[in-house]
Amino acid sequence: MNPHARLTEQFERQGQWLYHRRSVAIIAILPLLVLAIGFPGFPGRGWLHGTAVDHLGEACLLISFAGLALRWFTVGFVPANTSVRSTREQRAAVLNTTGMYSVVRHPLYLANSIVAMAFAAATGSLWFLLVLVAANTLYIERIAAAEERFLAAAHGQAWSRWAAKTPAFIPDFSLWQPADLRFSLRTVLRREYNGVLHVALAYFLLEAVYDLDAGHQTLSRWLVHDPLWVGLLLAGLAVHLSLRTLKRHTRQLHVGGR
Repeated sequence: MNPHARLTEQFERQGQWLYHRRSVAIIAILPLLVLAIGFPGFPGRGWLHGTAVDHLGEACLLISFAGLALRWFTVGFVPANTSVRSTREQRAAVLNTTGMYSVVRHPLYLANSIVAMAFAAATGSLWFLLVLVAANTLYIERIAAAEERFLAAAHGQAWSRWAAKTPAFIPDFSLWQPADLRFSLRTVLRREYNGVLHVALAYFLLEAVYDLDAGHQTLSRWLVHDPLWVGLLLAGLAVHLSLRTLKRHTRQLHVGGR
């Protein structure tokens, strides 16, 4: 890398590199997560007593689902050819400027950040939360820089006008413009079913480690007295498998122009 390159150019190049490796980003966090569970530091979950520990996990779970809901609300209004789940190439034949995209340029990255930060808070480890906030900021700003460079090249002045008035990550709801299309639940079900399973699995594993290992509970006792996490995982699996089957083997979730 040229050390004399503009900082924005370096961000864009780094973002392009990260863009093609998004699917493995979570792997880099796993060692830190394991460390946070074993050595949470301050405050840790030890300062919570009784049901307060469960309430922490439940509250963070609700916040993570709020992040998913933001994704659903965003995706449900967008037309086809706007963005693609792919690590190979960027494609956006249509520029989104209405709905959530009228109040923030990167609503999906904002939603992902909410999900991740809530999960980090559920560990009870302040240092892990702060590290994840910093890592997420560095990661997202570079991915966003690469995406914006692509959109600027693809859409020119239309992108420049939109970007000039729309904040990157902090929504400004005074800018709200209704979406051009009606909300499509089938589009959300077709495109977003993975997220429910990912969140369910993450919280299930976290709570299982804390309760069975750190909490020294037996599996049978945990299943009887704290069935939420097993039920959450089973529900996530059912949703994932059902919608995946419908998507791959039927046209029931297909919506023209979406």
